Amino acid sequence: MNIQKMLSGSKNQNSHAVIVEEIFKKFRIPHERKITIFDHLAGLLRGRAFSFEEFSALENVSFAVKHGETFGIIGPNGCGKSTLLKVIAGVLYPDSGRVLINGKIAPFLELGVGFQQDLSAKDNVYLYGAVMGLTRKEIDKKYDLIMDFAELKRFEDMKLKNFSSGMFVRLAFATAIQTDPDIILVDEVLSVGDEAFQKKCSEKIDEMRMAGKTILFVSHSMELVRKLCNRCLLLNEGKLTAIGDTEQVIKEYIRSS
Repeated sequence: MNIQKMLSGSKNQNSHAVIVEEIFKKFRIPHERKITIFDHLAGLLRGRAFSFEEFSALENVSFAVKHGETFGIIGPNGCGKSTLLKVIAGVLYPDSGRVLINGKIAPFLELGVGFQQDLSAKDNVYLYGAVMGLTRKEIDKKYDLIMDFAELKRFEDMKLKNFSSGMFVRLAFATAIQTDPDIILVDEVLSVGDEAFQKKCSEKIDEMRMAGKTILFVSHSMELVRKLCNRCLLLNEGKLTAIGDTEQVIKEYIRSS
């Protein structure tokens, strides 16, 4: 894709919520684990230096998503989907290339990052809300909505370390959706929790979609991708191998699997 040609002109650029240009991302994988400095020095004395292997998670990935579009990202395990969303969210920095964001972004990636196990559910709502960009006054106004959606009002004074994994995710999702973002990054969040909560999350994401929010949606469920996305892209070993009409890209994914 010639991203520069497609986005030439400021008017055209402003019509897009997310622009990804020639992103490369590599990780270093150690060949031998060294737990302490002594282990490392001992390895050097034995002639075994601490060596790494470079793994290319993303290679020259470029695409653009328009305002109000729900855009799917599919591919096999380990193809770079979650890495791509983390780069877009700013959680990871690319080795080269750039990401342009036009609007307020909320990543539903690793829900609950920033939660403190020894604090109460209520304290964690204020903490996580601040991490997601809400002021204390905004959280005050939204607190009851958060606890009602999570169905955890009776547990608001319980420490998080006593929560089940399902309760943990419900609290994190309920807090995150109150940030009122323009752009939402969703990484398999609809596959966590019990069936009733998954349905509730799905309905909320669909409500945001109908309200004109921009959604980038990673999922292994082709049924959900077909339902929610008009366009999607296919990643394979970090490379963008197909992009366009959802049904056509899914057919390419199935064909190449």
